Amino acid sequence: MAMKIRLARGGSKKRPFYRIVAADSRMPRDGRFIEKLGTYNPLLAKDSEERVKMDIERVQYWLSQGAQPTDRIARMLEAAGVREKTERSNPKKGTPGKKAQERAEEKAAKAADASADAE
Repeated sequence: MAMKIRLARGGSKKRPFYRIVAADSRMPRDGRFIEKLGTYNPLLAKDSEERVKMDIERVQYWLSQGAQPTDRIARMLEAAGVREKTERSNPKKGTPGKKAQERAEEKAAKAADASADAE
């Protein structure tokens, strides 16, 4: 059974509230889970202690049993000091989109034509 530590959404429309749960990866996001490990309230201020609450001992237990945290939970565990920080690499993040690259090429071509005409 593939275990995940992930967020299960609760709360009303436009007022999200999440439970941090240990669940079978085949279950739906808000469906059946095995154990509730904490809560996450994204509406609170980032420096608030109430924003993320976790039972660290139970999280460590599930990690020792082979549960894999999702990306967001892994970041929360890094902030709590449970996991060491992993290096993230996204080399395409800073590159402009397709249309912006086309516009830049057109601009460069016009500039080259203008400089050739000036000479």
